[in-house]
Amino acid sequence: MPNLVITFIGAGSAVFAKNIAGDILSRPALAQAEIRLMDIDGERLEESEIIVGKLAQTLGGRATIKTYTDQRRALEGADFVVCCFQVGGYDPCTIIDFEVPKAYGLRQTIADTLGIGGIMRGLRTVPVLFAICEDMLQVAPNAIMLQYVNPMAINTWAMAAKYPTIKQVGLCHSVQGTAYELARDLDIPVEEIRYRAGGINHMAFYLNFEHRQPDGSYKDLYPALKRGYAEGRFPKPSHWNPRCPNKVRYEMLTRLGYFVTESSEHFAEYTPWFIKRDRPDLIEKFGIPLDEYPVRCVEQIARWKKEAAALKSADKVEVKESHEYASQIVNSVVTGEPSVIYGNHGNKGYIPQLPDGCAVEVPTLVDNMGLQPTMVTGIPPQLIALMRTNINVQDLTVQAILTENPEHIYHAAMLDPHTGAELDLQQIWDLTHDLLAAHGTWLPEWARVQARKAG
Repeated sequence: MPNLVITFIGAGSAVFAKNIAGDILSRPALAQAEIRLMDIDGERLEESEIIVGKLAQTLGGRATIKTYTDQRRALEGADFVVCCFQVGGYDPCTIIDFEVPKAYGLRQTIADTLGIGGIMRGLRTVPVLFAICEDMLQVAPNAIMLQYVNPMAINTWAMAAKYPTIKQVGLCHSVQGTAYELARDLDIPVEEIRYRAGGINHMAFYLNFEHRQPDGSYKDLYPALKRGYAEGRFPKPSHWNPRCPNKVRYEMLTRLGYFVTESSEHFAEYTPWFIKRDRPDLIEKFGIPLDEYPVRCVEQIARWKKEAAALKSADKVEVKESHEYASQIVNSVVTGEPSVIYGNHGNKGYIPQLPDGCAVEVPTLVDNMGLQPTMVTGIPPQLIALMRTNINVQDLTVQAILTENPEHIYHAAMLDPHTGAELDLQQIWDLTHDLLAAHGTWLPEWARVQARKAG
């Protein structure tokens, strides 16, 4: 399809852009696509152009690669828009999100989805996504946005509320990624596992998790998972990050009866039970990696630089499937070949037990009619109740952004499960003020405050 145009916003994330572009261009129906790379960082954009260009040559040189620093020009006439950026980056914004709360005794692990760090990240990020939506309405009104930006639920909810005509889906690898992890624990090929999940991003649960038997029937795997944890065999040592042993989710399986689809280091800070400053024994028992995201950022930046340098100097770029959903979606829309992904959408009855409008993560049929979220019903009440504690925070953050009412930022922080478990009301108010002041012009003007005078 020579006229297919796919625009990457935040293409300076060279390795991510390379992986998604590689997935797309490896599919025969998409091999002649025009890949547009857009970023505000000219140096990183040039790096991505070289790497993705070599990738295209490796795959036969049928694709067209273009670069832009002007967002609207990059979006003009696009069929798909892939968003993959981080507003404020590691330095200064992630550092601020961790160091200011730490001064109040509030520790975090990832801080990109919920908690005080997730709230701040939402305030920084949603206005940028709104600007993309505005440009899409003008120059690419029929494009589908594939949104890989955190905080996923806050972003998806806010865009669905303000720009209901924009076709968008929030994409995460937690559902399919966790299936691979559990398959590894169980020593079962992931291809033999069938599951059904539903919920909100980073707090969806496998409602069914089953193993296909030789006779074609399916066996419930939950008893094996619970037994393995009780006997100390699960979780197995992490094959990708030894700092993250994945015990929190198995513990929650014993309490709730279902396995959550996002990592233990994430989940630990979505609840009030695991990270407590006066309970270091909990941190040790469940292997909770405090300050994990800053450590990960430093490691990833170094790794990306090394990998990018190697890719730039290589004659050819090795193409490996990334297991992200983007190419699957593009291929299904272009060819009509149906597929099912797990996507985040504004709730229009897709999960009737959750509020209308909130962002939900549900199985989504994709074909030449586009994205078609399916309904998930019968979620156990304990899971719905837990999701609502997170939805409260997302809702107030979104309301703050939509109404430009800074008071709701403080309300969101007050209702955050982990923050409220560690700090009193005045501490929460003071911390929120200090974070808003520290972020300064990274925030929309209505959310900015003046730093308090010393003494």
